[in-house]
This record gives sequence, C-alpha cells and structure tokens, in this order.
Amino acid sequence: MNKPGTNDFQIVAYGREHVKQVFAIEAELNPEPWSEQLFTDELTVPETSRHWLVALGPEGVVGYAGSMLIGTEAHLMNIGVKPTQQRRGIAKSLMLTMLADIARKGLVDMTLEVRPDNTAAISMYQKFGFAPNGVRKAYYPDGQDAMIMWLHDLNSSAYGDRLKEMAS
Repeated sequence: MNKPGTNDFQIVAYGREHVKQVFAIEAELNPEPWSEQLFTDELTVPETSRHWLVALGPEGVVGYAGSMLIGTEAHLMNIGVKPTQQRRGIAKSLMLTMLADIARKGLVDMTLEVRPDNTAAISMYQKFGFAPNGVRKAYYPDGQDAMIMWLHDLNSSAYGDRLKEMAS
C-alpha cells in the first residue's frame, strides 16, 4: 500500500476498459452494489447528461465518480475508492475534477445523497461547500434514510477560487 498523501494516480475519463475494475471496487464497497451492466450502460448515455471519471494508479482503477447532468443541475450518483487506497486524496481529486468540469459546462448546482452515518464522506462534501438540505426516507435498499446535500453557485468565480485553493 502507498503512503497516504502520495499522488501516483491520475484522473481520466471513464471508458469501457474501466468497467470491470470499477464494478470490482463497487462490489467491495457496497453490500448492494450497482451491477456491472449498469456501469456499462452508463457509457451509452449521451455525454450531455452524464460525467464519469476514474482515478488510475499503477495497478489500474483505484477510484471512480459519476454524475447525472440535468439542465443547470448535477447529481452525484456514485463515488468510490478502493479500500486499500483510501485516505490518499483520491476522492478529493475526483471531486475537484468533477466540480471544475461541470462548472465549465455551465452547471450551477449539485446535489447528492449520503448515508447519515458516513461521517467521512459528509465531512469531505462539507469541505466542498455542500450543506444538508433534507432527508430521503428509506432511500437505501437496507431501508436506511439518506441525507440530501446541495451545493449552489458552483460556476461562480468565488467557487472557482475555492476549488483552486483546495487543489493546492
């Protein structure tokens, strides 16, 4: 395992060649994972309505993130980092790239759902400016509620400065 903080990974666009590795990570992270077919199907959706990224390390895919784009809003559908590679800034790098990319596309707001007990993810999202704004009852397959979080004005110059500061 690499030392925390080392950046021997790069963020690239998600492609067909990444599906099996992304699904393997998803299956390791989630008791009720997305199917491999669903990850494949995401590649057939027009780029104007999806934005997917992967983090590649020396051994292949170490993380992934995908958003749905609707009008001026984005919805973070899925994000994950291989357990042996967590706490190295991979999720942060995926989010920095995702948010900068969708802001350049003219999107203004972003939303997501997160398990209320996932304090590490909530903390990261809050650093990016997401704030809690509701609950989806029994959202997850196990019946657990989801916290809804929103980020507004992500295409503003002030938010662009925030992303630059976070990236340095």
